[in-house]
Amino acid sequence: MKKFIRILAIAMAVLILPGCGSEPSEADTGQSAPEYKDALEVLSAITGVYKEDELFSHYGGDQENAVMDAPGTFDLTKTDELDTVLGMPESEAEKIEDAASMVHMMNANTFTGAAYRLKDGTDPEAFVDAVKSNILARQWICGQPDTLVILDAGGGYVITAFGEAETIELFKSNALSALNGAEVMTETPIA
Repeated sequence: MKKFIRILAIAMAVLILPGCGSEPSEADTGQSAPEYKDALEVLSAITGVYKEDELFSHYGGDQENAVMDAPGTFDLTKTDELDTVLGMPESEAEKIEDAASMVHMMNANTFTGAAYRLKDGTDPEAFVDAVKSNILARQWICGQPDTLVILDAGGGYVITAFGEAETIELFKSNALSALNGAEVMTETPIA
């Protein structure tokens, strides 16, 4: 009888213990785990699907630490530059934990794109509305961009891009094909 009770106790432990201390699954939390380690990896995935003759000359990152012909990490302490270059209002800077950018080398109004990792608890819709309002309210110099598109890349990442219509359409198409589950949150002409 003691042997039977010991075997029963061991069997119960084998069935119960694997659930102890395990991380909640995606199904348990309702949120998807980030597929990318950072915002730079998100933009790099998109540029990686461009054909050689499609990708324009660009720089990435903030102006002090710019890299040529590649997306670059953006210093989050440069809140004024986040606004003036990328169109993200300074008021939203506290809601992101990571950013990367890519900007057309000759004219930012031809193409400016950014990827942001939102902090946990940030309302993505409110963030998108704030960025959209800020970009649409701008006074443009040296030409005006045609289109603004904002995408949800999953895992807390939001991508913004504004510029010439065909350039934005190609970027959007490449983003949707490169980023598993990416969706357009908003797309609007800039008038």
